[in-house]
Amino acid sequence: MITQAPRGVEDWYGDSMHKRSVIEKLARELADTYNMSEIITPIFEHTVLFQRGVGETTDVVQKEMYTFTDKGNRSITLKPEGTSPVMRAYLEHNMYAEPAPTKLYYVTPAFRYEKPQSGRLRQHHQFGVEFVGSKSPLAEVELITLITTLIGKLGLKDAKLHINSIGCANCRKTYNEALCHYLKQHEDKLCPTCKERMQKNPLRVIDCKVDACKEIVKDAPRTIEYLDTECKEHWEELKLLLDELNIPYEIDTGIVRGLDYYTKTVFEFVNSEGFTLCGGGRYDGLIHEIDEKQDIPSVGFGMGIERILYFLEKEGVELEPKKPIQLYVGILGKEAKAKAYKLVNEVRSNQIIVETDYMDRSVKAQMKYANKLGAKYTVIIGTQELDDNRAKIKEMDTGEQIELALDEIAEYIIKQNN
Repeated sequence: MITQAPRGVEDWYGDSMHKRSVIEKLARELADTYNMSEIITPIFEHTVLFQRGVGETTDVVQKEMYTFTDKGNRSITLKPEGTSPVMRAYLEHNMYAEPAPTKLYYVTPAFRYEKPQSGRLRQHHQFGVEFVGSKSPLAEVELITLITTLIGKLGLKDAKLHINSIGCANCRKTYNEALCHYLKQHEDKLCPTCKERMQKNPLRVIDCKVDACKEIVKDAPRTIEYLDTECKEHWEELKLLLDELNIPYEIDTGIVRGLDYYTKTVFEFVNSEGFTLCGGGRYDGLIHEIDEKQDIPSVGFGMGIERILYFLEKEGVELEPKKPIQLYVGILGKEAKAKAYKLVNEVRSNQIIVETDYMDRSVKAQMKYANKLGAKYTVIIGTQELDDNRAKIKEMDTGEQIELALDEIAEYIIKQNN
């Protein structure tokens, strides 16, 4: 057990770590072009934040949170999602005093106790954005555009935008009455959890993963049939903007998202097999739920890094490879170590990848190792090279060699790299 990680987590190294770094770099660079600022929040928060923000009747709060009592007898939870902590930070640091909107992005671990599956782990990682302060559907469009651009930069083809509107508290009341009336006709076939949800928060029944409940809700009333005037206008304007920007979408009335804070727009990017790449939407009441003194509209999304990697593998998409080693500096003899390592440092100072020998290998073994590493050039520095003040640089692909003075080697490699 001591040499095995717990179920549902993974170690990041080698190729998988490189791919993750490429994804995160692309996401950060893209967010910067949208004038978004990065935020890092703690990995744990007071449990009540998620109970109030995410919703006590959600699967996340009821079944999936990692919650514990700390030594101060406080209930603490490892964050299961990124939005609520960002909103807490927004309020705590009075960010609402700055000119609106506030646009924040994050790359964060999140923790959910659920059955591990492809692209979904108990500790997973999310790239997310929170756009705070705007009621306009243009805020949703901005995030949808960002996601669409990122998907394109990653090289993914099979991911289509699905949208829905679940209305606000005002029209939700009318909808809940209609939904409850429908569900009561099938109550005996609902799972125990949905029977409870039907009384507390009927919308959560639509999101149930139990097959019997999924079959029942197929014919249930849909939220877009019960939108009030304001929500309907928001919905129509959103569709109009997407149409005018030539962003294809599908209206999917089955999307309600698994967190209670959503209002009006909800969206997901889904592949042809029904797997969700990312999801988000509007949550105009979340900040008020956390702090009753504030009432500020918000919209955002979360995109799982592991889920992106799953999609990339499924489509056979290769990300940009790791930068190759430009130079391997071989060392022959103790006397040559300092001079050789001085060369290593000089070339590295120009942001060029260089490797050398730390294992006191033979020259033959060093060349074999350099070849395995994929080094583009090699040079061996020993006592003879020190005496002559010259060494031969070999291009590994062609076998061609050039002899240079020792103090000319760095400049030569730098020029070749450029």
